[in-house]
Amino acid sequence: MATARKKQISLIDTPYYHCVSRCVRRAFLCGKDKESGISYEHRRAWVENKLLALSEVFSIDICAYAVMSNHTHIVLFVDVEQAKSWSMHEVITRWHQLFKGTLITQQYLRGETLIEPLQKMLEETVEVYRQRLMDISWFMRILNEDIARQANKEDNCTGRFWEGRFKSQALLDEAALAACMAYVDLNPVRAKIAKTPEDSSHTSIQQRIKAALTGKQPKTLQPFIGNPRKNMPTGLPFDLQDYIQLVELTGRCIREDKRGYIENNQQPILSRLNISAENWLILTTQFRKVFHGAVGNSEALADFCQHQHLKKRATVSICKKLFA
Repeated sequence: MATARKKQISLIDTPYYHCVSRCVRRAFLCGKDKESGISYEHRRAWVENKLLALSEVFSIDICAYAVMSNHTHIVLFVDVEQAKSWSMHEVITRWHQLFKGTLITQQYLRGETLIEPLQKMLEETVEVYRQRLMDISWFMRILNEDIARQANKEDNCTGRFWEGRFKSQALLDEAALAACMAYVDLNPVRAKIAKTPEDSSHTSIQQRIKAALTGKQPKTLQPFIGNPRKNMPTGLPFDLQDYIQLVELTGRCIREDKRGYIENNQQPILSRLNISAENWLILTTQFRKVFHGAVGNSEALADFCQHQHLKKRATVSICKKLFA
């Protein structure tokens, strides 16, 4: 039985989540169809563009993503504090970029004066919108529904495009976050559709490397801020240069004929997270295979299960092994 979404997402424990969507029957609906020879590669750009556009509307940042031929990987950060800081006008304006809203919200944006009962209804509606704009389920729903409609229109057909609902994993600490992001960014390399991270089309790592060459970070992705301190902007708790080097060297280790090994002195982030090189390679090449729920160290995982009232802790043993 599938786990209820509310049991998979707990913002008390972590704002970071790994989401996976697969095409129906795992068909290559965003790649080249082997049977007909028709290429649907252009749909990968659809997913990428819609994903980045939604991050500008929602209070949800993109940490990493890889749009593949028959599935997508996305690592999201839910910025609750940002959503709480939005004014009534900003919440409504953002929601109207996605939907028409109600007659009352439309009246408000036109500057019309509302009587007291309508004003109260407006305030209640705004709070509903605010919650939705930091809700991963709403984010993924809008993303996947839009792509499905475009594809069905192009194919002149109806029916499902995605294989049921998306899967999500809570990333409970820095180690889980770093491992999952590297796993996502190296998807095209492992699938042998790209030789290097910078050649990986429709991925976050390609965007980050291109921007890094000019000394910048992509505006559409959550930035790396190094070791976070008080009064620091929201961002990933790693150094950008360390992370790119980490992905590059991990990618070099993925060989069928040789077991990879990463020297700790070449990877400051590995030493800081206290993960052995051997375990790191397992994490970044088999993340979805070895983990089927929340991921993190034993203490973080115990807190998550307690907050979510989960009696069964399916990943606790593998987390203890790989994050030790």
